[in-house]
Amino acid sequence: MELRHLRYFLTVAEQLHFARAAEMLGIAPPTLSVQIQEMERKLQVQLFVRTKRSVALTSAGEAFAEEARGVLAQFEQALHVGRRAGRGELGRVEIGYVGSAVFGGILQQQISAFRRQWPDAEVQAREWPMHRLSEALEEGRVDVAFVRMPLALAPSLQTHVLLRDRFCLALPADHALAQPAAAGQAVKARSLADEAFILPEQELGTHEVCRRGGFTPRSESRPGSLLAVLAEVSVGAGVAVVPGVLTQVVDLPNVVYRPLAGAAIGSEVAAVFRRFERSPAVKNMIAAIRKSVPLVVPAVAAG
Repeated sequence: MELRHLRYFLTVAEQLHFARAAEMLGIAPPTLSVQIQEMERKLQVQLFVRTKRSVALTSAGEAFAEEARGVLAQFEQALHVGRRAGRGELGRVEIGYVGSAVFGGILQQQISAFRRQWPDAEVQAREWPMHRLSEALEEGRVDVAFVRMPLALAPSLQTHVLLRDRFCLALPADHALAQPAAAGQAVKARSLADEAFILPEQELGTHEVCRRGGFTPRSESRPGSLLAVLAEVSVGAGVAVVPGVLTQVVDLPNVVYRPLAGAAIGSEVAAVFRRFERSPAVKNMIAAIRKSVPLVVPAVAAG
């Protein structure tokens, strides 16, 4: 028995007239009659009481009609859900991010915009170690990653820059370079030659400062997240070259920010995604990301 048989039966059950039902269905009355009789044989029950003047449902027919309506309604719902999923209105997007995406507001902005446009799609976001995100994207464990560039990426991945930033120096408040006498001055790279460095996940800024100053860091610590880096700075374990966006959103006790002298050491937060994405929901998020214009973080004040 096929869905069309249920539609034939329900049309007759609603019209209680074979000729009208056949006309509505676009088939000949004899064909409709044969189809109903075939259903009755398969079910081994009489669905209609037929006379020359009337057609009526039997008790079995009434019970069958109720169930048939439920089956067709469920089928239509399945079609509706399938079409919506195909348009990306439903589905799931797995997001991996690093702290910079949160501190810069990029993660919040992109997820909020996506949810406004596709409220029934599910979005899951989780912080990841930055070095694991490329592999997670390739393996399908993450659909979109928000990272601080540069990052080594597989050829199958693409990026779109969402925030342009520059590195600055975070140092303990009792450090000589943080004292009022040093206010208004950018920190020169060579003045950091004897410092212990706390390294964030994105080490580009630190390596560039060391290159400019012509030295190798005396000691290095890699605590992980940016907050963990600043925590070590706050307890006097060393200094750190960190994204400038932190100066706007993270104010920890005993941590002072200073600009770095010389040409700005730029860095970018970007969305990373698969070049040949198949999921409609993920495609919708990628399309929205591609339309986004990068935000620019103001330079760190020297005071």
